[in-house]
Amino acid sequence: MHRSAPRIARLLACAAVPVLLIAGCSSGSDTSANKTPSGSASASASLAQAKFTKLPDPCKAIAQDTVKRLVPKVKDTAGTPAKSALPDARGGCSWNGLDGYQFRWLDVALQRFDSAKGIGSAEDQAKKRFTEQVAAAAQIKGSTSAKADGVGDQATVVSAPVVKDKLQYQDETVVARTGNVIVILSYNGAGFEDAKSPAADQLLKDAVAAAKEAVATVAAANK
Repeated sequence: MHRSAPRIARLLACAAVPVLLIAGCSSGSDTSANKTPSGSASASASLAQAKFTKLPDPCKAIAQDTVKRLVPKVKDTAGTPAKSALPDARGGCSWNGLDGYQFRWLDVALQRFDSAKGIGSAEDQAKKRFTEQVAAAAQIKGSTSAKADGVGDQATVVSAPVVKDKLQYQDETVVARTGNVIVILSYNGAGFEDAKSPAADQLLKDAVAAAKEAVATVAAANK
């Protein structure tokens, strides 16, 4: 039996946060992406220059039509941007919506690295962060990982069932690298008040497609 609207409102308030928190926009890691502007004098001539020198607007990394399809009755198709002191180095955006008793959350985080003396090339730093982020996503109990073909230079999707406030969510996180940029896309959903849970295979398919869009916007922003 479905319960009252106040009960749903309380569940939505608790659910409207990322189920999986990954060091994307809020990480305090000590990297050149945080400290070294593109083309600065600290970049070593012996290191390969960064392929990408800027990031796209994270809230425009996913097309609005895609947002509407993945997040039915989305609160705001423009998205909620994550705070970032260095928008050319890191940023993020999220969307959520409740359609009847079906809740969906979509989140994208972007991080760009610059080549810097004493730290390494931009691409090597991105490769290292890629490995770290995949490992972080896979820490959830019961998660499974698989290679995601056709998403940037390398990509892995981590699928995980997550229980939050006694509700069962299905989370799909795609960690991708394109050149010296890391893209992390998280897509999850749940059925509130005994409603049917979303199909994991469809969530995974949609998450990978959205990640491809985000990766493509990185290249487009640097043309």
